[in-house]
Amino acid sequence: MEIQKTYIAKAKDIEKVWYLVDAKDQILGRLAARIATILRGKDKVIYSPHQDTGDEVIVINSKYIRTTGKKMVQKTYKRYSAYPGGLNIETLETVMKKRPDYVIRHAVKGMLPKNRLGQQLLKKLRVYPDETHPHQAQKPKVIKW
Repeated sequence: MEIQKTYIAKAKDIEKVWYLVDAKDQILGRLAARIATILRGKDKVIYSPHQDTGDEVIVINSKYIRTTGKKMVQKTYKRYSAYPGGLNIETLETVMKKRPDYVIRHAVKGMLPKNRLGQQLLKKLRVYPDETHPHQAQKPKVIKW
């Protein structure tokens, strides 16, 4: 009987690729799930749950995302300042006007591990409200969903 061995990716085996995602007319949750999969590296053969095997992701046009139902009015984001009465509640609609990049980053963060690896993976996500981004030199591959 032969013992099966678990494959663990070496640092030299992991190749990082840059991807460009256009968020225009994309549904927020579905987009965030796909981005989280790429950041995590689950779409690769060499995926290991304890290693960063994922790729870098650039998201453009984040202010043009869509949601289904009445989420623009009903979905809320909460912040607490740690002072009495310091709870700030904003709807998705108001957050989209102020910081459209935060909405995608927050959604993706919730789909990543809640540990040091998750923090490391989130640093590989770059979100921009318009079509312009400063990462032309990386020659990102365009993903169309």
